[in-house]
Amino acid sequence: MGGDRRGARGRGVPALPLAIFAGGALGAGIRTGLVELAPAQPGHWPWTIFGVNAVGCLLLGYFVTRLQERLPITAYQRPFLATGVCGALTTFSTLQVELLQMLDRGEILLGAAYAAGSVIAGFVGVQLGTAVVRRARLTW
Repeated sequence: MGGDRRGARGRGVPALPLAIFAGGALGAGIRTGLVELAPAQPGHWPWTIFGVNAVGCLLLGYFVTRLQERLPITAYQRPFLATGVCGALTTFSTLQVELLQMLDRGEILLGAAYAAGSVIAGFVGVQLGTAVVRRARLTW
């Protein structure tokens, strides 16, 4: 009672996984399209995935804070936007593959800078997204 999140028509299809799946399909489609348009070049900074991950973290901070603090809580918005869209848009596995490729080519400094820059950009993105919703000044 109350805990069953099944489709509105009661067919037994869980709606929560469908919301995550739909958001994931959207996020993965956007990321894949951007990577196809601007693939990483060996020996260069992988700007596309770096940018996608940074923007995805900003969106994650925005969506989660907005949905949690400013809008009525719903069952599907956060799983669709945060888990689905942002989870598939920002992929740790893509970052790992790019790092391994850099290491295989002997690009140790580039790989270390990319790893550190990605983590920093992710934290900054979440902080900025949260600050936008809260209309707060950033304090570092």
